[in-house]
Amino acid sequence: MRAVITGAAGFVGRHLATHLAEEGDVVAAVDRDFDVTDFTAMSGVFSSFNPDAIYHLAALSHVGTSWDDPSEVFRVNVLGTNSVLSAARQSAPNASVLVVSSAEVYGTVSKEELPLSESAEIRPSSPYAASKAAVEPIARQASIGFGQRVIIVRPFNHIGPGQSPLFFVPAVARRLVEARAAGVREVSVGGLAARRDFTDVRDVVRAYRLLLERGVSGEVYNVCSGVDVSIADVADRLREHLYPHAVFVEDPGLNRPQDVPVLRGDPTRLHEVTGWSPMITLDATLRDVVDEVLAHIA
Repeated sequence: MRAVITGAAGFVGRHLATHLAEEGDVVAAVDRDFDVTDFTAMSGVFSSFNPDAIYHLAALSHVGTSWDDPSEVFRVNVLGTNSVLSAARQSAPNASVLVVSSAEVYGTVSKEELPLSESAEIRPSSPYAASKAAVEPIARQASIGFGQRVIIVRPFNHIGPGQSPLFFVPAVARRLVEARAAGVREVSVGGLAARRDFTDVRDVVRAYRLLLERGVSGEVYNVCSGVDVSIADVADRLREHLYPHAVFVEDPGLNRPQDVPVLRGDPTRLHEVTGWSPMITLDATLRDVVDEVLAHIA
């Protein structure tokens, strides 16, 4: 299979490129040298490479920082998706396109609504979530109106080695290592009450390839473990690995303007279509993150 990945140098993109290569695919990487909102540039990429598959990962993806410049988030995430789909129709009309939305579109939900299936109401509560909610009808219209083969995925929280320190797990791991080195017991964290459905990024990219092969065009698929874990528990596991004597201290400056208390997805549709299930445990993922942080700081 010949595959183009937008956002290929990002956290998920790097793991996806590795996985596709392991599966024997030929990969073209599109990253910061290309503006995904530029239709002409994207058409040029697709016409020169002639892909069978396009994985559209490029996005401004940090929920917290999306509050700083919502307009730019919408420009990149929404206009970028429209540009990629339009360019694919013109220059790679037979390619299947995987469009990445987010479980953040579900917004604030009650415990009675869990686990969240793809038919659950969407109530985006951050600029990032709103941008991803806007992406989905564009992708569906491309499938229904133009006949493109488009698969939409809603990944829940994914973690693993290579993630930016802007995100919770590597950020806390790094703070723990730095505090230990400085002999300081107090480690700043944001609120720890939220619960999230975590999946290792290497399992996520495996699901993406399977869905591009076997998914139904125009359908939405949750990519998740089906288990929610408290942020406090994840922080405690990192502390045990790195600095058992540390004390977490909440810093209000690290909290988001609005956060979703709990997210847990239902992966039934994904499993039924592909047979996928997660293979890497949370503890194994955290050990890999810890090893990476230690290697970088050493």
